[in-house]
Amino acid sequence: MADHIILVENPTEWKPHFPKLPVVAAKDYLAKPEYSTGRSLRVLNLCRSYRYLSVGYYCSLLAEARRHRVIPSVRTLNDLSRKSIYSLDVEDLDDHVQQVLGKPRPGFTATAFELDIFFGQCAAKELQELARQLFDAFRSPLLRVEFRLQGKWRIATLKALHLHSLSAEQEEMFLGALAAYLSRRWRQPRVRSSNYRYDLAMLHNPKEAMPPSNPKGLQQFIKIGRECGVNVELVEKKDFGRLAEFDALFIRETTGIDHYTYTFAKKAESEGMVVIDDPDSILKCTNKVYLDELLRTHRVRTPKTVIVRRDNLERVDGEIDYPIVLKIPDGSFSRGVFKVNDRTELLDMAAKLFKSSDLLLAQEFLYTEFDWRVGILNKTPLFVCQYFMSKEHWQIYNHEPGQKTGNRAGDFKTFRVEDAPEVVVKTALKAANLIGNGLYGVDLKQTDKGVVVIEVNDNPNIDHGIEDAVLKENLYRTIVEDIVWRLDRKRGK
Repeated sequence: MADHIILVENPTEWKPHFPKLPVVAAKDYLAKPEYSTGRSLRVLNLCRSYRYLSVGYYCSLLAEARRHRVIPSVRTLNDLSRKSIYSLDVEDLDDHVQQVLGKPRPGFTATAFELDIFFGQCAAKELQELARQLFDAFRSPLLRVEFRLQGKWRIATLKALHLHSLSAEQEEMFLGALAAYLSRRWRQPRVRSSNYRYDLAMLHNPKEAMPPSNPKGLQQFIKIGRECGVNVELVEKKDFGRLAEFDALFIRETTGIDHYTYTFAKKAESEGMVVIDDPDSILKCTNKVYLDELLRTHRVRTPKTVIVRRDNLERVDGEIDYPIVLKIPDGSFSRGVFKVNDRTELLDMAAKLFKSSDLLLAQEFLYTEFDWRVGILNKTPLFVCQYFMSKEHWQIYNHEPGQKTGNRAGDFKTFRVEDAPEVVVKTALKAANLIGNGLYGVDLKQTDKGVVVIEVNDNPNIDHGIEDAVLKENLYRTIVEDIVWRLDRKRGK
């Protein structure tokens, strides 16, 4: 059997003048036992329809279950059916669209534009890089993208094309792109320097206003990585298609479930890579409703909390005294956290927040001069910091409009783990261990009534000059060496 097959619903769709390739009827692939083995097989699914539960859908679904390398994947099929997935909210791709389609061209005055992409290739040379990026994001063999000018160029529709509907000109383009695609290995091997044991992708966003690691911190990871035999490369969201070239992924960008950081984590996990933080940790940590339930179930002390719905909003202040802190479930860096001082403010703020979330959290307000942050990796404490409240503000970060950049964050003090209060470190460990064995930052308050956990962060800050103030380079070395240890374990070393 060949190492690759092409699936079609009707073999007559593979025309006589097409090249002699292993073409298999979809029904045979689904039913015949020779295709259900675990051997490595590359599958190009060219069925007429990919709609949910169609024959084409089942072909991709079973291919993944059989560990065959299939395009399009089920994830791609689902993504193509959801317009929110491919709206051009991703800055780098969006910018590229504006640069290319926004250029004046002779005779081009349209407000709509279609682009056909075959295995990442298109007919227009100036759009080739865009075609490649779209193929990396939506790995469907034959793809049609419609752009519309709505103030700026945006993707209006994105759908799969099918073999039976191609014109003669499109067939020629398809066959050329197919030959080029099949000539490449499924996963391009990196040219690995003999000096490095592993390649680590470090995902970051140079435009992020408040990243988890500042530029000097990122450079420290690169420097220490090389000393540990790891080639650390900074990657951005545009590099999604290259992810499988690496051995591990380390996310140094603020994560979110509805964000490409989660997609990167899921992709890395599916490729068998070591990933920090893993998608399960992101899922658990980014949602405060889940965290509150998890911590309370395991008797980890937290501020008094009420999960707020529209039907119990009127009773919240009967359970918690004012001032009350209202939170959206997936805020970060003090965003989405609001203090209300009376019922009018409570109802007004809740009405605004309910527009984006069906559930909110209401917590008792516990003012302290600082929050504790315990950094934990693989169930071992790494560092302890005190983060002081922003000047004349009740939070560590002040996001109020007009606030000067230098005054947004409060001061800090970093401790050796053994010099921090034992109860703070032990409470943090108990909370983090409920999440997993990744890299976490546990935020706590030390009050007259005891230590309470505010939240567990999956992507804690590792900033040069702050979290590394005590351990210096050893902080970065410990993290890199942990990634190497995980890689060695995967390879049975």
